[in-house]
Amino acid sequence: MSKPVCVVWMNEAKAYEQALTRTGLADRFELHSLTNDQTIPDDLAERTEILVGRRPGSYLKRMPRLRWIQAMTAGVDPWLASPHLSTEVTLCCARGSHRISMPENILGALFHLTKPYMPIALDQRESRWTKRMSVPLAGKTLGILGLGAVGQELARKATALEMRVIGTKRTPVPLPNVERVFGHKQTDEVLGASDFVLLLMPSTAETENFINMDRLRAMKPAAWLLNFARGALIVDADLIAAVQSKTIAGAVLDVFRQEPLPATHPFWTTEGILVVPHLGGGHPERATAVAEIFADNARRFLAGEPLNAVVDRARGY
Repeated sequence: MSKPVCVVWMNEAKAYEQALTRTGLADRFELHSLTNDQTIPDDLAERTEILVGRRPGSYLKRMPRLRWIQAMTAGVDPWLASPHLSTEVTLCCARGSHRISMPENILGALFHLTKPYMPIALDQRESRWTKRMSVPLAGKTLGILGLGAVGQELARKATALEMRVIGTKRTPVPLPNVERVFGHKQTDEVLGASDFVLLLMPSTAETENFINMDRLRAMKPAAWLLNFARGALIVDADLIAAVQSKTIAGAVLDVFRQEPLPATHPFWTTEGILVVPHLGGGHPERATAVAEIFADNARRFLAGEPLNAVVDRARGY
């Protein structure tokens, strides 16, 4: 019986080979590993049934037998936007691979906003003693727009810091460590009650330009906006205007419409906006974490079971 042909097309291919070996599945696949700068040969592309890769492209047209794609990221909008992605192919994302690292980076941003360590470090360069005040996070309200796996893990950690957590979810069911879960239509209630508004929503047609001037005006003047989701969620010009006019206190942005962010973009020079170079969910062991998701799905694939983290194309995530 022939083995399913699987192509792992990325520089970190060894992590995926090792994950299959650990689960005892390595000999169940015809596995081919290629680095990102290599081209998938036509004869291999024609036989490929499983693809593990980073980005879509016209090469998908050369894969008539393709049945399953394991994407490397939680957001898959480039895949869904590709005209070469067949509707017959199951697309799985890396949902859950950011569950630990991203909440920690978001907490780092919250500490940056409330603890004066950056100005203290700058003072030290000048051997200058300046008394500064640290603002407690305890008692502050964190509003999370998009209470998925990352949002729920962050809620657990934020609650341990004695923060009050509220937020939105497509299906507003009660969640641990969240005082109240609202539906998307009640977003303005979350905006008006939060000291920090965090964007964790997926990038879809419904969420593009979600944060505009009307929603920024719904926030507290002393509130901060944090975006660790997708750059397209925000109307850039509206955010700049809101920060400059003190409609809101400021913003921490980890994602942008164009990355790297062009040097001429006004985000760089707008006082009150912190540009973070997509620190988000990256961490030294991330390839291993995504490889474990792939290996579990590989087992399911062989057993004929439903795969995990399958993308709902209608919803966009």
